[in-house]
Formats: sequence, C-alpha cells, structure tokens
Amino acid sequence: MTKTIGNIIEIYSHNNKKDPNLKKDIIKIKRAWEFALLAHQNQKRLSGEDYIMHCARTSYYLSVMNLDVETICAGLLHDVTEETEFTIKDIANEFGEDVAKIVEGDTKIGKIHYTGEERYAENLRKMFIAISEDIRVILVRFADRIDNLRTLQYHKTEEKKKRIALESLEIYAPIAGRLGMYKIKERLEDLSFKYVYPEEYIWTLKEIRSHIEERARSLTKTKKNIIKLLKKNKISFIKIYGRKKRYYPLYQKLLRKNRDIERIYDLIALRIITKTKEDCYTVLGLIHNNWQPLNGRVKDYILRPKPNDYQSLHTTIFNEDHNPIEIQIRTEEMDTFAEFGIASHWIYKENYKIDLHDKKYQWISELINWQKKIKNNKDYLKNIKLNDMFKTKIFVLTPKNDVIELLEKSTPIDFAYHIHSDVGNRCVGARVNNKIVKLDCELKNGDIIEILIDKKRNTPNPEWLNFVKTHSAEEKIKHALQKSGVNIITNFKEKISQRITNWKNSK
Repeated sequence: MTKTIGNIIEIYSHNNKKDPNLKKDIIKIKRAWEFALLAHQNQKRLSGEDYIMHCARTSYYLSVMNLDVETICAGLLHDVTEETEFTIKDIANEFGEDVAKIVEGDTKIGKIHYTGEERYAENLRKMFIAISEDIRVILVRFADRIDNLRTLQYHKTEEKKKRIALESLEIYAPIAGRLGMYKIKERLEDLSFKYVYPEEYIWTLKEIRSHIEERARSLTKTKKNIIKLLKKNKISFIKIYGRKKRYYPLYQKLLRKNRDIERIYDLIALRIITKTKEDCYTVLGLIHNNWQPLNGRVKDYILRPKPNDYQSLHTTIFNEDHNPIEIQIRTEEMDTFAEFGIASHWIYKENYKIDLHDKKYQWISELINWQKKIKNNKDYLKNIKLNDMFKTKIFVLTPKNDVIELLEKSTPIDFAYHIHSDVGNRCVGARVNNKIVKLDCELKNGDIIEILIDKKRNTPNPEWLNFVKTHSAEEKIKHALQKSGVNIITNFKEKISQRITNWKNSK
C-alpha cells in the first residue's frame, strides 16, 4: 500500500475542513515530511523500498484515526532519532515540545524487545507509563507496528519474525483491546497470527473456508431483506455492512468450543449504523419480529456499556436459510468508538494525559504499580499471573446493573474482591441470577451477582486460594490471612495431611 504526503493531507483536510488553523497545520505536516525526507535520504527498508514510505504509511494510519497535527507529524518523524543523526532536541526546535515528546516516548518503548518474562514486564511498565502521560505515544506505536508487521516477511530469520509477531500478539493487541480500539486490535492479530502459530493459521483457514462462503451468500440475502424492512417502516439508517470474524479470535473461540465450527454463531455479522440511539432499539424490535432470535444472545451494551465504553446492541438470528447471523446495531458515534476506541475521545481535546482516577483507566494505574513491584522484587515475577489483564474477559452485573469486567471462569469470590476487600473478606455466600450458588462456580457473561456477607466476619477462607482466578483476589486473600495471623503454608499442609488421614481411614 503506497501512501504519500498527498494522501495524508487529503485525509487530514477532510477531517478538519472547519478548523481555522487548517492551512497552518498543512504547512507543518509538509515541513515534517520534508524533514523526514532529508533525515532518511538514501535509507532503504529490508523490502528495498525507500525508508520514507514506512513513515508515510505510519502517519497515514494516524490521519485515518482523525488525530491532531502533532500526532500526524510525530508519525512522519517517529524513527528519525533512532535511525538517523538527528536528535530529539532537533525535532523540538523545528516542531515543538509536543511532537518531540511523542517521538521520544515512542522511541523509548521501541528500544525494549520481548525476550522473556522480565523484559516483558519492563516493556509493559514503560508502555503503561507512556500511555498515562500522553495517549498519543501508544497510538503512534500501534500505527508503526501495523506497518512493520505488513513487511515482516522481509526479515531474514524466522526467529526475529516470530519475536516481533509474538510481541504484537501478546502485548500490543491486548492493550489495543483494553483501550477499545478493536479495529487496531484485529489488524495486529491478523498480521501476527500466521507467524506465531503457522500450522494453526493454516488449519483455521481451511476449517472456515466452506462455511464462510456459504454464510456470506446467505448474509447478502438477509442484508437485502433488512434494507427492505427498514425502508418499509421508514427507518432511516446510515449504512449496513457485513463483516466476517477475524482469524485469530475465531481460532481462540474454536478452541473454547472443542473446534466445533457449528457452535460459532458470530462467524459472519451484519452491522447496522443508525442515526439515533432510539433507532437502534426500533431496528432491534423489527428484526426480532421478522426473524427468530437465538435465546441468550441478546446483549444491550448501550444501556450497559462495556467498562471501556464500547456501546452496541448485539443479537443473533436464524435467517432465511436457517443460518445463525449476528446483528450489531449502533449509531455512527458508537461505530467510530468501536473502531478507534480511546482515540476517538481525544479528537477534540487539548490535554492528552489520561486521568488514572477514571474507573475506565484504573487498570493502567494498577499495572504501573504492579510493574514497580516486579522491578523491586524479582521473586514476585515468579508468582504473578502476568496475563491477568489480557485474558478473555466476561462482563457481569451488580444488583444495581453496574457492569463489572472479570476474567473468564471467574467465581463469586473474584467478583466480591473486585467490589471491595471488605466484601470479599466478609463473604459467606452468593446469589447468581437470584439463585444461591457455590462460591467456586464459574460466572458467565451477563450474570447478575449478589454477595451475601456477615459483618462480624473479617477473615477469608484459605481454601478460596484453590479456585480464585484473578491475581487481585488472590493477593487480597493472602494479605487478609497474613494480617489475621493465619499461616497459609502451614494451613495448607494441615489440610493435605488431614485428607491423607481420611483417605487411609477409608481403606
């Protein structure tokens, strides 16, 4: 994909046509282009193309995200200090402190590679600090990484290809997901999948080929009928388009469904973009009146947005050919956020620093503090579940309909400690969907959980450590037990000894 300064300016001008500073911004972008041309003159990429083309594509991706002029310039200049003799001071003198800080932040993140757990932790720490200080740093890093993955085949060694792809799949893609940037997440995963798991990639493609073709033909028919239905009922809409499930999330889902593709109901989907929130619900009602919905597959993320602010209505219907098709209904604003997530919130802001007190971003604060612990105590790394923040998530509800995000297979105890340490420590039972359940039961998407507490109780049950799924709950249980004088190791040994005695007595 060839992109030049003309493409960047065209997109930027379209996005900012009402901005009185547009002419000044275009002059600044052109100057950044000329500076990057000078800095990277005679430099070639491994593919043999001029180095400047990588810078142009990086900046183009950022312009598509509708970002500010400083970020567009930083995209053009992001490799200058790393690959040429020019310095951060040179960039600051020419383009201002803002552009220089973004370039410097991107360069710092890029210097540490995924070469094991300790480096992984350090990379995350630097990345999260950079995210909290200026969100634009990680946006440039995403754009840079997407383009590097596109040309990954030109690296000579398979080891290096896999390292870059693995870092993208296990670090960058999950962070993009946490920031609500699903389009970026999907591109990172798609470009990395075949290098990290080549055999699984080929298997996934073969497994879905015939199913995709069949369901795509079926989808076209349903799309036409929905358009007729909406026009008949005088419901105006912006657009309706189909999408197929991306390969990597599909592969992960197939593993959870025992590789049975017939159990994948969102292999293909229709997205209906409406003009208003009210239209979303009207369209949902019309669809349910004309096609049979699949029980348990209706999700209202408009009334109850995901913790990262994602909003949409989801339902799965059986269409004319009796194929399951997922329907996603949302407004244009919701659709923009679904693609670009946190970036869409910063389009009209001047302050790009994240408020770590905002509930949506507390995970960033937690991970910064978490990495400090790792840095100060190497033994801590051996016991921590490094991927807690990046594993598959479920969304459950409090009795007041607040949405809580937990790890897949989390228990009521994980939920209780997520609410507050005191709630966890005093927990004596739980209701899920108004039914009393065991405290080790696995929670499911959409469950409504109520924790039963005893105010006189202050100490958790040590056995909870055997089944909690989140690192946070585990740490809070251990802390409470140690505070109350319970020796976790001794307690565990005594229980094992008692079980052995019971087993012997039963013989």
